Amino acid sequence: MIERLPELVNGDAALVRRGRYFTDVFMIEVGDVQYLVHVRQGRIEEVERGPFVMRSWRFAVRASADIWDRFWQKLPDPGYHDIFALLHKGEIAFDGDLQPMMANLLYVKAVIAAPRMLAAGKAS
Repeated sequence: MIERLPELVNGDAALVRRGRYFTDVFMIEVGDVQYLVHVRQGRIEEVERGPFVMRSWRFAVRASADIWDRFWQKLPDPGYHDIFALLHKGEIAFDGDLQPMMANLLYVKAVIAAPRMLAAGKAS
């Protein structure tokens, strides 16, 4: 699912416009699998699959594969619909420099939730 972020995000003009001031690299960890997401001006340039040794990233969002599966459902269960709801439940962790994430929160949350479009059948 994460590998498809470039097509899911870059195909959404409104989302790219929302992230136009965001250029950085962040990590999404799905269980034991790490992904580096390279963003330039709101467009996902590349998604790299780890494992990584000594690679730079600004912030990381980490959860188990089961939690991500529940989060990426077409209509997530209550408490699994938002990364901060998951944080409140202790099911997700944020690491690193969170300032860029918080400064671009709506964009980052939309990017992380983009795989839901696959569950909803809105992406082919």
